[in-house]
Amino acid sequence: MPKLLKCSAAFMKYLVRLTGRSLRDVEAIYMHFEADASQHAFAWFNRLANAIYSLERFPFRGPIIPENKKLRHLLFGKQPHVYRIIYAVDKRHHVVHVLHIRHGVRRTLSAK
Repeated sequence: MPKLLKCSAAFMKYLVRLTGRSLRDVEAIYMHFEADASQHAFAWFNRLANAIYSLERFPFRGPIIPENKKLRHLLFGKQPHVYRIIYAVDKRHHVVHVLHIRHGVRRTLSAK
């Protein structure tokens, strides 16, 4: 009889929570692309949402960002429309906190 795998963090789903700021970022991106008026923009926006919620299963896939060693980012999109999804992983509570979603050409994060 094969041994059963023990539950590990690699197999446990994380809860993805968007902060107020990241929700405002998502809303601004939605309005900028006029996703409610264009099927193509709506599909792009849905892929962005899917990328964010993929962090439920793969919270450590994004690299640590140079601005803050406690944060990670996931890049989404193709040039010139790349967005950085900046997030923190709470291993203890199995939560991913999405902090900010920024266009990739913007300056690096400040300490604010």
